[in-house]
Amino acid sequence: MIMTDTVQKDTAQPPKKVYLKDYTPPVYAVDKVDLDIRLFDDHAVVGAKLKMIRAHAGDLRLFGRDLKLKSIHLNGQELESQAYHLDKEGLTILDAPDVAVIETLVEISPQTNTTLEGLYQAGTGDDKMFVTQCEPEGFRKITFFPDRPDVLTEYTTRLEAPKHFKTLLANGNLVESGELDDNRHYTIWHDPTKKPSYLFAAVIANLEVLQDHYTTIEGREVLLEVYADAQDIDKCHVGMQALKDAMKWDEDNYGRAYDLDRYMIVATGQFNMGAMENKGLNIFNTSCVLSSPETTTDERSFLVKSVIAHEYFHNWTGNRITCRDWFQLCLKEGFTVFRDQSFSGDFRSKAVQRIEDVAVLRAAQFAEDAGSLAHPVRPESFVEINNFYTMTIYEKGAEIVRMIANFLGKEKFRQGSDEYFARYDGQAVTVEDFLSAMSVADARVMDFLAWYRQPGTPVVSGGYRVLGDKVIINLSQKTRHVPNYDAPVALPIPVDTAIFDSLTGEMLASRMLLLTTDNAQFEFDHIQLSDGAHPVVSVLRNFSAPVKIDFDYTDEDLASLVAFESEGFNRWQALQILMNRWLSGSVEDATLIISVIQKAVDELIEDDPMLAARLFDIPSQKELAMAYDENYDPISVKARRDELIGKIADGLLENAKLWYQKLPLQAYEDTPQARGRRLLRNVLLNLRLTAGDEMAHQDAYHQYDNASCMSERLGALMAMIEHNLDKKDSYLDDFYAKFSHEDLVIDAWFVAQATPDSTSVSQIASLMERTDYDWNTPNRVRTTLSALAAKPVQLWTAEGLDLYLSSVVRLDGSNPQLAARLLSALARWNTLTADKKAMAQEKLAAVTSQVSSKNVLEFLQNMQTVA
Repeated sequence: MIMTDTVQKDTAQPPKKVYLKDYTPPVYAVDKVDLDIRLFDDHAVVGAKLKMIRAHAGDLRLFGRDLKLKSIHLNGQELESQAYHLDKEGLTILDAPDVAVIETLVEISPQTNTTLEGLYQAGTGDDKMFVTQCEPEGFRKITFFPDRPDVLTEYTTRLEAPKHFKTLLANGNLVESGELDDNRHYTIWHDPTKKPSYLFAAVIANLEVLQDHYTTIEGREVLLEVYADAQDIDKCHVGMQALKDAMKWDEDNYGRAYDLDRYMIVATGQFNMGAMENKGLNIFNTSCVLSSPETTTDERSFLVKSVIAHEYFHNWTGNRITCRDWFQLCLKEGFTVFRDQSFSGDFRSKAVQRIEDVAVLRAAQFAEDAGSLAHPVRPESFVEINNFYTMTIYEKGAEIVRMIANFLGKEKFRQGSDEYFARYDGQAVTVEDFLSAMSVADARVMDFLAWYRQPGTPVVSGGYRVLGDKVIINLSQKTRHVPNYDAPVALPIPVDTAIFDSLTGEMLASRMLLLTTDNAQFEFDHIQLSDGAHPVVSVLRNFSAPVKIDFDYTDEDLASLVAFESEGFNRWQALQILMNRWLSGSVEDATLIISVIQKAVDELIEDDPMLAARLFDIPSQKELAMAYDENYDPISVKARRDELIGKIADGLLENAKLWYQKLPLQAYEDTPQARGRRLLRNVLLNLRLTAGDEMAHQDAYHQYDNASCMSERLGALMAMIEHNLDKKDSYLDDFYAKFSHEDLVIDAWFVAQATPDSTSVSQIASLMERTDYDWNTPNRVRTTLSALAAKPVQLWTAEGLDLYLSSVVRLDGSNPQLAARLLSALARWNTLTADKKAMAQEKLAAVTSQVSSKNVLEFLQNMQTVA
């Protein structure tokens, strides 16, 4: 084997769009692949042996990027340079036979790979580790391969490294390990399940491990392992329990059991995603796996549980059944998000889980749908697939699956999912395949394909009339026409509806309506009202479809729904509508809002304090901005929102004092009830400080000093900062000193300072100039920039945009994925007032000439293509 270097030629051309309509199946299948990854001080050498079999006519094409080719053999013979063509994106073997064994040896440099794709170094010094991220196209940065999701093969992986890296992991089951000369060692792993290259994973590190076991319903004994730095291994118990809970839940609810002898999770601080579902070896951002009461808030601890469940559920919805192409990304992510949301609802208040899901959808995905980055759940084209890891793909994709579940009902949905798993196990499939399997329960499921093709958020309007003992409900739907897409069509929209008696609060009828046309009416017969009562109609119960609702409610009807709706989500929803009416100016008196909150909290404080806390939610500034197609002024919108917060705080101050006294600090418990009490306590502390309650200052200090967990401590600290209490600086210093060795807690320290509305752009910039602000760690970068993006008043200024866009430019060369995702916060620049709009347009245009990655360039192009 001759070791001559061949460098890929830079034949860079303007980025080209890839279209769904141009899909063609792979020319060659890969029967097996043997990998040999050897790590050295300043580089790695990767050997790959691919047994390939022709499936269709065409050239044998292997993708590869940033690889130094050392040698290439075909069926045991070294290839001369004229037998293949090498370019920047891979190599093509000319005149390849129908059965081809391709052997390549390449050199890569994970030590200098800052993109966090492929094999890269995470951390520095003694803490450094080497991990992979191959979704969607990172594997081609490791070796030459037909790196596409519809090429599934069986992997055997050999890892070799110096012995001080004691942890050598890859997908599947460990089949061999041993020592070598020069103080080196190796492991060999075999994954019997055929998988696409994006699910490949390897870790070379020096980690400790927490072990446990789980016995599946099929009797398989599975070794469970969570790997982390030695100082963090005690924070892995929550994640381990979540994994076991997820395995049991998937068996109970979907009949799906795990299929390997080992399931591994690895935590790393430098990771662009929350986590990755690589087959049998999940790689996680530390923020989504490490948890302890002392260092982790309740919110993030529960996120750990849901993310671990999400990645485990991918074993069936994403791994064993995967995507035919990247246009089908919503297939694996939408189904899996729906599954993890359902799991999470079973482990906390179902109502609060649904509130959380919908609040995220409205603030982020609805904004995406309403802006220049609007796209279908299944896009028709892309330049850079990384740019389509969006809220639309994930959250709206999940809502479509939920709609199908709502439409079918529990038993028929299980029938459809069982058919999907049985029919397509081991295959790479499409959205149409998923709907086809689900349609065994009801052929009308195929009508939901329109949801995957059409961008924009439908608005469902309606009202009702009474005719004798009938209640007739009228509904209509309308979706804005997104430029460059076909005119919108009517979609199938499940509208879960109930009718209540206005005096007794009794539910008189309930039904899942299916709106399939622009306009329709639905009759409810035999509605027996009490004397003097009228019907109170509740539509879109439990948010049965991802739409905006404009129903003809009276204010009094909304107040009634807050009082007696049996769905906790709809109590919250009715209050949100009331608040939006006040914020829009259609209601001037906030007395009704204050009254319904007071009554509901009195009722819920003992039984469901978490739901009580969520009743104080005020629509976010980002959500309120979506009411404007033009002339959006962040300052006036925020001022109106602050006014409502002040009115609620003043109107409920005396109640808040009493409620707060009912929630004394207690020993830590990890139960929904205890988490709800801590959340409500923090909400009430902020409410009292907003109302100017001087005693709340001492309560904030007391809560920090006597906190039993991070939720109480950080909640008190953030209240001090938000309300500029006298001792805030000393408590900030104390917090940093206590947790300076905990990276994730220091992330929270950054967030606590960057988030308050009172924090200026210059103060955020100062935080970003600190020596502990690591630009190579996405978690740290997001602490400040995500906070700035959530504050429109500061963001949409020259100073705010300069800081934000300069960060995008800085990250463009080192981490283009992160840089591009940051831009999504600016997508609705064209709705601003004329002066701010002109400023934003000028600055976005200037950035275009300062960046080079196709990730960022595609975002900028789409953002500036505005009707």
